[in-house]
Amino acid sequence: MKNIGFIGWRGMVGSVLMDRMQAENDFSGLSPVFFSTSQAGQAGPDIGVGPQPLQDAFDIAILAGLDAIVTCQGGDYTRVVHPQLRAAGWEGYWIDAASSLRMEEDSLIILDPVNRAVIDRGIENGVKDFIGANCTVSLMLMGVHGLFNNNWVEWISSMTYQSASGAGAENMIELIQQMGVLGRSCTPGQSALELEQVVSGKMRGTEFPQEQFGTALAGSLIPWIDRCMDNGQTREEWKGENETHKILQGERFIPIDGQCVRVGAMRCHSQALTIKLNADVPLADIEAAITGANEWVQLVPNEKAATLAQLTPISVSGQLHISVGRLRKMTIGPEYLTCFTVGDQLLWGAAEPLRRMLLILAGR
Repeated sequence: MKNIGFIGWRGMVGSVLMDRMQAENDFSGLSPVFFSTSQAGQAGPDIGVGPQPLQDAFDIAILAGLDAIVTCQGGDYTRVVHPQLRAAGWEGYWIDAASSLRMEEDSLIILDPVNRAVIDRGIENGVKDFIGANCTVSLMLMGVHGLFNNNWVEWISSMTYQSASGAGAENMIELIQQMGVLGRSCTPGQSALELEQVVSGKMRGTEFPQEQFGTALAGSLIPWIDRCMDNGQTREEWKGENETHKILQGERFIPIDGQCVRVGAMRCHSQALTIKLNADVPLADIEAAITGANEWVQLVPNEKAATLAQLTPISVSGQLHISVGRLRKMTIGPEYLTCFTVGDQLLWGAAEPLRRMLLILAGR
């Protein structure tokens, strides 16, 4: 496998993917072809051999000549192009960051440090569509996969704190605009109460920028992500249980539910987990299982100084490690565990599984 198409490489996830591939010299030995949905014919990226003209991302004939396609373009693109390619008889590999094909019967959700055996079995069985998982699902599994490995998990309640970048670049910009408006509200001599009243007035005002979020995020939070399901969950909350089951493909369906909240972090997603174990496992064994599951998990001591230094979005931004901290048994019983995880959702939550899946298919 050598001829690889890249679509959506200029977007947020695509840019992170490109940076990682160049940093790791992944393009060596490949023949990449870069596509655009709107700027075909213009110069593409220079990955060391000079920029080549961008191809039309909707040209099925050109796409069908590729061994694999890696797309970060989004679900709308996938829904248009993927069925046309398959209908044209294309049998190449489709590697996608969008959610459109995640739950399709003939696709696999990829997170190789967690489900490499599932991926290898899928390749042997002729699976061609490999889809990145939901970002918070990926980060949760990377952080506490050791508990799943030992079959200790009875159920999980996950309360997520998801950054603005998870909603897209325009949302990140709007968050900064909101912060700017609030920052300019502060004047010398104001008391804390006066400042709060002025800020609250700005946040409720018609001129406060909220076209993307629909409300204030700076100085506030939004306990709603994605669309509503029939059972009252949002779809983001629904993904926690259903995508985890498809990733692990275990015999036992583990209930996972909670609430997903948008917070004013720029990058990186956090989540507080309540985990019901099926036995009173010693905390030392739990710590060993978590740290031994993969090389990227970082266990943070349950201490204030370590927590402030290592268990915040800014401490992991741009980093590949997943931090797990505040780990302790709960007062409601010895089989109840709580912990807090944080990781860069643009890396392990998005770009990195795509990059690693491409390398697996390339035989590296």
